[in-house]
Amino acid sequence: MSERVESAEVALMTEIASLYYVEGETQEAIANRLGISRVKAGRLLKRAHAEGIVDVRVRQHPAVSAEIEQALIRRFGIKRALIALDHAEPDVQRSGVASLVADHLSRELHDGSIVAVGMGRNVGSVADNVFEQGERKCSFVCAIGGSLRAGEYMNPDHICRRLAMKYGGESETLYAPALVQNPALRDSMYENPTVRQTLDRARRADIAMIGVGDLSEDSNMVRMGWFTPQEIAEARLSGTVGDMMGYDFIDMHGRPSETPMQGRVIGLTITDLARIPDVVAIASENTKAAGILGALRTGVIDTLATSVTNAHTILRLDEATTSTAS
Repeated sequence: MSERVESAEVALMTEIASLYYVEGETQEAIANRLGISRVKAGRLLKRAHAEGIVDVRVRQHPAVSAEIEQALIRRFGIKRALIALDHAEPDVQRSGVASLVADHLSRELHDGSIVAVGMGRNVGSVADNVFEQGERKCSFVCAIGGSLRAGEYMNPDHICRRLAMKYGGESETLYAPALVQNPALRDSMYENPTVRQTLDRARRADIAMIGVGDLSEDSNMVRMGWFTPQEIAEARLSGTVGDMMGYDFIDMHGRPSETPMQGRVIGLTITDLARIPDVVAIASENTKAAGILGALRTGVIDTLATSVTNAHTILRLDEATTSTAS
């Protein structure tokens, strides 16, 4: 297809999308108006979706989520809860949660803001769901090292770059691996001036976006080869329920768990996160309720972004484990 023909098709897709979504015209009326078949109008409308010309997002009415959001705020002392509608398709669910975080980010960012950025699919999805193009002189700084096995989409460096591109800001890479063989090597890496400089900047962040991991044999940490299924199983037996972006493994009560996997990640710690004004924990998967509960009980989470099902499960689980403990 020539560049001229391709440009004409893009213009036609844009016009059809505008007539359909902005003017409220039916596909049949659009087809008659533009002198094309209804089938072609429908096909071009679908292409407009696929190529990003159209952004359709279904927003939950505030009244639907207000009650459960307030319940989470009261129960855990967080500042806000961003609760997305449930969806059976994991990618759609992830996008729904991420779009709420993207809206929150767009509201909170201003010139001079620093955002510490973690690793993972949920954090990466936020960059895909930023649609406001207003420029801000802000910085997106890697809060954890990188991993070749994670791929571009989940690596914090690439997430920072995508966010900086959307907001017109700048990104800063942490030139270090995310995981090393032992705590001694990690401590040695912390002494490196380049690593220390970037982490110091991340510690001064106004906002941190982190994922919450669950402890399953299908977790990202296993898929990336960080830990074996056997190590994960042993950690579960010792009471570990999840991790906060790989930084710290925690038990159900938000305490550091006793596992050999602990202390090998180069990045911010729970202590570092506690000093950041707005720590946004993002978890869309319904397998992560126990991990999210543990993360909330650390006391460092300010904003929770998750699904309706997770929110209800977390509240029930908190009630059950609190009554059991007492």
